[in-house]
Amino acid sequence: MDRPVTYAVVGAGDRGTGYANWIAGHPERARVVAVAEPRDLQRTELARRHDIPPERAFRSWQELAAAPRLADAAIVATQDSDHVGPAITLADNGYHLVVEKPLAPTEQECAELVRAVVDAGVLFAVCHVLRYRPYTRLVKSLIDEGRLGEVMSVQHLEPVGHWHYAHSYVRGNWRRADLASFMLLAKSGHDIDWLRHLVGRPVERVASFGSLRHFRRESQPAGASDRCLTCAVEPDCPYSATRLYLDLVRAGRTGWPITVLTDDPTEDGVRAALADGPYGRCVYACDNDVVDHQVVALEFGGGVTATFTMAAFTPHMDRRTQIFGTRGSLDGDGERVTLHEFTTGETTELTVPGGGQDAGDGHGGGDAGLLAAFTSAVATGDDGHILSGPHESLQSHLAVFAAERARLSGTVEPVAPAG
Repeated sequence: MDRPVTYAVVGAGDRGTGYANWIAGHPERARVVAVAEPRDLQRTELARRHDIPPERAFRSWQELAAAPRLADAAIVATQDSDHVGPAITLADNGYHLVVEKPLAPTEQECAELVRAVVDAGVLFAVCHVLRYRPYTRLVKSLIDEGRLGEVMSVQHLEPVGHWHYAHSYVRGNWRRADLASFMLLAKSGHDIDWLRHLVGRPVERVASFGSLRHFRRESQPAGASDRCLTCAVEPDCPYSATRLYLDLVRAGRTGWPITVLTDDPTEDGVRAALADGPYGRCVYACDNDVVDHQVVALEFGGGVTATFTMAAFTPHMDRRTQIFGTRGSLDGDGERVTLHEFTTGETTELTVPGGGQDAGDGHGGGDAGLLAAFTSAVATGDDGHILSGPHESLQSHLAVFAAERARLSGTVEPVAPAG
């Protein structure tokens, strides 16, 4: 292809806008030429930034799908429960697809989506962006070079962060499984897929434990109000919405998470949102039901084992991983990798080029890595740039669903192959 790859963005929220921003920064490689978004402000703002004419700024994905094919590829970044319809229809229309994770809130819909894109013969990538991080490339290269010998076991921690959890999973859009999906799928599907990528084998069995223990009415302190702005104990609360959001605005941060609260990223705008919007609620007086801590035990093909922990009660920091092999072990924190080799007794510390980044900065380079790889795949017609095919991505999803069944039933669950 001797021209930039063209994209339609379906869903102009934080994820869709973030991907569009990468495209705008690489005009020689890609361009956004259409957008579908029901919210007027988000749609018109993305269209303005990318010089999209009004006739290509659609109020719904159905309007986009009804038009003649306008782009080489589409990015589906709608809410979790609204991926299947646009993805299948646009694939049938010949669009190559980038689809946000999770693919869908049920196993059946995930399988239906994957089957449809395979039948359509389009290029397809799930936004399992952790695979595309420079940090991941470093860890994976050490494993593939045999520096650890044969990998036997992995310990992996996702420290969600106390304020991030309160923002997204207590007050926010992912607080309830019936509105989005359960916690392991909504947030930690990244991590289960990442472990599958590092180990290089399919997940075969899982067990899991966890619950919603703290963010419940029973934990609300005496004298607390249901709104942070009027709460007498707010100054002593680690989950104060007043402190979190106003401190960010006063520090000059007007992007995520402020943009989720209000279109007016000023102190007055935030106060107004906290007074009557969902993000001003006491974390002990919300309608949330997703777990605030969970552990998963995984067995991969060949008997390799891993444990995964999701914890809300942490600082907002990068993931932590230990990998244990027959010739060495590895400790990683997203920025540095410490390798201990058994034969020589040597310990080597390696730093990821560019350092690590938090979730607000594109998953440590993973968002950019995904878009760069997918754009190359479309430009060349070579799906080798994409780090997981449709069936491998589906298998990662199936492992997550099996882990949730295991948590709810107290059983060890097999993971079905994905085709």
